Amino acid sequence: MSARADHGDWRHWTVAVTGINARPENPGPGCAVARCLTEADGFRGRVIGLGYETLDAGLYHPDDCDGGYLLPFPSGGAEALLERLKEVLRQVRIDVIIPSLDAELPNFIALQSTLAKRGVQMRLPGRAQLRSRDKDRLPELCARAGVATPRVRPISSARFFEHCTNEEEGGWTYPLVVKGVFYDAYVVRDAAEAAYRFEQIARAWGYPVLVQAHVAGEEVNLTALGDGSGALIGPVMMRKQALTEKGKAWAGVAIDDGELLAVGERLMHALKWDGPLELELLRDAAGTLHLIEINPRFPAWVYLSQGVGRNLPAALLALLQGVAPAALPLAAPQPGVTFIRHAREIIVPMANIAAVSMTGATPPRGLPPDPRARLTA
Repeated sequence: MSARADHGDWRHWTVAVTGINARPENPGPGCAVARCLTEADGFRGRVIGLGYETLDAGLYHPDDCDGGYLLPFPSGGAEALLERLKEVLRQVRIDVIIPSLDAELPNFIALQSTLAKRGVQMRLPGRAQLRSRDKDRLPELCARAGVATPRVRPISSARFFEHCTNEEEGGWTYPLVVKGVFYDAYVVRDAAEAAYRFEQIARAWGYPVLVQAHVAGEEVNLTALGDGSGALIGPVMMRKQALTEKGKAWAGVAIDDGELLAVGERLMHALKWDGPLELELLRDAAGTLHLIEINPRFPAWVYLSQGVGRNLPAALLALLQGVAPAALPLAAPQPGVTFIRHAREIIVPMANIAAVSMTGATPPRGLPPDPRARLTA
């Protein structure tokens, strides 16, 4: 659903970004999105971090965010999120929110029109678009787009693994991939390991848990923007070079892959996607690309887009201002540019952590209040 922010040049907007945790094995994309914005050519606006836990690093990092606020967990629903955002808007003007976590998308989609009336814009897919890229629906989507994907099945009991290799259960073969609907995926090599991972994921994310056929190969990713028309805007492609325990990229290199680009174009055309997305694919020994996941937001490695000259978060703001896709500030990407992630300490006064714990907000850093607060309270 397209929405236009009509309150001046995007380079002067205040942008709120979610997903600002920095867990080494599975970092949120928010800090990378914020970094892209603060380094975008001509950007003179402000970036606000929206976190879910007191120790989310982006709340305290002065180079990434000008301030931060805690939100209720997505499980609390859209109404709880709206009430919290009303409180935040009484304290600071926000022109755009960039949601960066899968689990929060349904709530933000539900609030999109309500927040637009309060001057807060977002670029998000519709409910049907979001549902059509769910992990259990990928086979249906890929059949329409002419893209290979492993078979997948939702299950609600670990007893499935006791008989899954039988023909009547589908004749599954190990290794398999056991994964959550939102997060986490593990390659398992026997029934005992599969049952253990099933219980682990179910405790963390609930049911159903998904079983997916395992594809061995090289992982390649693509991130881009959609404008709802089916066009693939500003694609940036990457091959993973080093992985965390959870399979997230710790290092990667930008690539120019015509086949991957063609797959991205077919999927975008089928989805008519609006906003950011990431495609995760595996190339098998025969050279065939298999779609593994579609993430409905920027990836944690999106800072590579700034590195190759295609700053996608900045392009997203320009789209919201109404800039035509052909006129976006997207240079030709530079293959071979490599990113290497690293952990770094942030020194935080205890008073700042106490403030977040007690008030849900970092101490003010000179953020001007929202002049619309009296109208939106």
